[in-house]
Order: sequence, then C-alpha cells, then structure tokens
Amino acid sequence: MAELRKEDLWVMADKLRNNMDSAEYKHVCLGLIFLKYISDSFERAYQEISQDEYADPEDRDEYLAKNVFWVPQEARWETIKNSAKDPTIGQVIDNAMYVIEKENSSLRGVLPKDFARASLDKRSLGELVDLLSELEIGNDKNKDTLGSVYEYFLGKFARAEGKLGGEFYTPRSVVELIVAMIEPHDGRVYDPCCGSGGMFVQSERFVEDREGRIDGQLAIYGQESNYNTWKLCKMNLAIRGIEANLGQQNADSFHNDQHKSLKADYIMANPPFNISDWGGERLIDDPRWSKYGIPPTGNANYAWILHMLYHLAPSGTAGFVLANGSLSSSTISEYNIRKNLIEDDKIDCIVTLPGGLFSTTSIPVCLWFMARNKLKNGHRDRHGEILFIDARNMETEPYEDSRTQRQLTAKTIDEITSAYHSFRNHEKKATKADGTEIEYADKQGFWKIATLEEIREKDYNLTPSSYVGIIPLKKDTEPFYDKIDRLTSKLLQIYQDIESLDREIKFQLERIDERRMGE
Repeated sequence: MAELRKEDLWVMADKLRNNMDSAEYKHVCLGLIFLKYISDSFERAYQEISQDEYADPEDRDEYLAKNVFWVPQEARWETIKNSAKDPTIGQVIDNAMYVIEKENSSLRGVLPKDFARASLDKRSLGELVDLLSELEIGNDKNKDTLGSVYEYFLGKFARAEGKLGGEFYTPRSVVELIVAMIEPHDGRVYDPCCGSGGMFVQSERFVEDREGRIDGQLAIYGQESNYNTWKLCKMNLAIRGIEANLGQQNADSFHNDQHKSLKADYIMANPPFNISDWGGERLIDDPRWSKYGIPPTGNANYAWILHMLYHLAPSGTAGFVLANGSLSSSTISEYNIRKNLIEDDKIDCIVTLPGGLFSTTSIPVCLWFMARNKLKNGHRDRHGEILFIDARNMETEPYEDSRTQRQLTAKTIDEITSAYHSFRNHEKKATKADGTEIEYADKQGFWKIATLEEIREKDYNLTPSSYVGIIPLKKDTEPFYDKIDRLTSKLLQIYQDIESLDREIKFQLERIDERRMGE
C-alpha cells in the first residue's frame, strides 16, 4: 500500500473540489474517510475470522464480538472503489451509508447521505475515492493514521471556513494545554459545546500516554447545538473507539440541556465567544443562576461559566477558553458574578495566551480554571488564592503550513502546566535538605499567586498582567563605546548592501533596454 502523507492527501483532495464551498466539501471528505475506516476495519476482522474454521466471516455477531462495525457487501470499500468511474458513484456511496447505519444502531442519523446530489461533480468524487484507496487506514495498527488524517482535515477546513470554523475545531495545542493542566484520568468528562470532539480525543491520549486505558476510566459526556458538527463528533469518536454520551440529539446547552443531572469530574470547553443572541431573556429564573447572579442577555460568556460550574462535581475541575474581555468586564451583572465567584473561592487559575493561536478569530483569549473544592485529592489547601499566568509573550511556533497561525510549543505548554501544578500540589513553604525553609516563588512578568485581599484591591479584575508585573530587562553588559562601534559598523554594512543592490538593479534595467533595442 502506498505511503501517503496527510499533507499530500489534503493538497490532492483540495484540487478535486472544484468550486464547492469548503463547508460543503468538508462533509464529502470526512464522510468518505470515515467510510474507508469502517471498511478497512471490517476487512481486517474478516481476514482474521476467515482463518478460524469454526467461524463464519459473514456472521454479523462475529464482528459485534470484536467491537467492529458490520459492513454489508454493498457497502464495502472494494464495491465503492470498483464503481469510482461510474456516473452512479454518488448513489453507490449513499446506499453504503444507508445500509451501514441500518446495521449499526450507534451510527443512525450520523453519516452523510447526499453524495448523489446533482451539484456534486461525480468525476471528482470518483477521483477522491481513488485517492483514498491508496491509504490503508482501518486497522488497529493504523488507527492513529486515520485519526491523524481526520483531525488534520478538520483543522484545514476550520481555517478555510474562517470564523465559522471555530464552531467545530479548537487548535490542538490549546486543547493539549487544557488537558495537561487538568489531567483527566478517572471519572466523568464533560464538554457542553464539544464541536468535533477534540477535548475528548486529547483526554484519551492523556490516559494512554500514561499507560492507562480509556475503557472504563473516563466516561465521556458532550453536547453540541449544530447538527452537522454533532455528526462530525460522533464520527471522530467512533474512529478513535471512544464511547460517548452526546445526548439524544444535537441541542442548545442553555435551552435543552441533555445532561441536566450530570456532575462532572472534569469539564473542558471552548465556548463560542461573546454570543449576543443566546436567548437569556427566556432563562431569567433558571436554577443555574440562582447562587452567583443572572448573566446578561447580551453576552453568553458568563452564562457558559455558570452552566459549567453548575455541572461540576464537588471535587471537580473545569478549564475553558474565553475572550480576554471576560476577565475585567464592567457590566453590572458580569462584575457581580465575577465578584461572587472570587469571594466564594471557585476560581483557581487564569492564563492569558499568546496571539495568533486561532485562525478563526483575532480576539485575544484566556483560559479559566475553576475548582469546586481547592483542597482535592491531596492537593494543598489554596483557599483564598488564585494563580495568574501571563503567557502572552511565551514561545510559539508556526502552525503546520500556515503563514499566520501560531501554536504553543511543547516547552511553553510544559512551563505553564508546571507552574499550575506547583501551585496546586506544593506547600507554599518547603524544607531543604539542610533544614532551611524556602518559599514557592512567583516569577515576575510570568506568574504570581495573588491573595483574595490583593484581588479585592484591584476591584476583582482578573487580568494576569495586573498582578505579575513586567518582565525584568536583561542587564546590558556591553561597554557603551563598543556598542557604538558595533552599531556603526552594522549601519555601514547596510549602506554598502543598498549601493550594491542599486547597481544590480541598474545593470538589469540596462540589459532589458539593450534587448528591447535589438528586437
């Protein structure tokens, strides 16, 4: 089977979409990738079962026992591949999706089934089928290959769709940071606006990277309002082998909470920023606002905060993305809610992030971390304290092949995570081997542990830069006259380079004139 990098696959697939809108083509690509995964997984199981003389490779129950989706003959990839050049390829794929859903109840209503529509060019569709046929993606050894391709395509489509792409995709490095800080390892994980499921996928990786097993350790709960995104999430999790309760249907978490009685041990989310038409005027008496205040009807940011706190278990931890404006908003309702949350000691840590991490928005963003009980599982008592981390100037690197988007480096993720874990796990004072005591130190310009009294003095402003101070300037040890000589020499070199470039431009222009005269 040919080696095909996901970057090459994207370039080749993108050429086939012609004038199709990115949002529409997304479902064509991801639906076919999922179909290929199901078929490859089935084929591998088929070969294994065929080697058992007492087993029937056409017995549906054999595949249920292996936790593999049953794929009828007319839906297998070989059948689809053989029809790639036929004008009926759209109907063949639609039929495959229908019969797979019919035979596998967990997928009903999830798979895209509009490949036969007239607006979809069948030649390009067939070429995409041929392209995916070069990639073997459906066995246990290569499960991460498919997951990697699916996630890569999600990111590319999110960037292509701009602001709307933020509805289904959170940059991977931001998800990695939240998961690393919260450390979900056992219990219930909840995302009330789960998009395509990135928080859940990264939670699985966290457990597996620490030699744990996702089965039986994490119970996944999610909700998503957009129907198509809800389906993307179901497929994404199915590819990863992650069982999840995403509710009976796509639904709005504010107005049709699918998990009303849930108390989650870990909540991770990237809610849509600054939504003004969230319908708050219909929820004035909602029990979620009963303790800390009613969020404003013109901005959903604080409604998300209170919704997540409402669903947090007594010893639970929440980490989520919000716009920086949430840290210091002065509207009466938001100010009062923020004050009440601080006084009730529910906010654990605030992190402001570097710019350019989101291709879908230029709004500066931050991370909120909340805890029902700040003394949890042996962690030190940190009542009356909040850790502020100003990561705006920390190291980032280019995001894949993007010219503008950035991502957090592994070093930055580790530094932020270490600061939070030290704050959460260590006593403020420690005893050295020689018996002397040392204090856990703040790092000027980067992080600081602020007391409730300090936060009150700043009128409940949660902006980290108000607490951490400025980064100390490095002491300049270069002698003054040596610096003058160095800079003068550098300036002269720049002048020489400019003169050389001017001569080259003049020479090339003269050659052009000579050719023109000779014609």
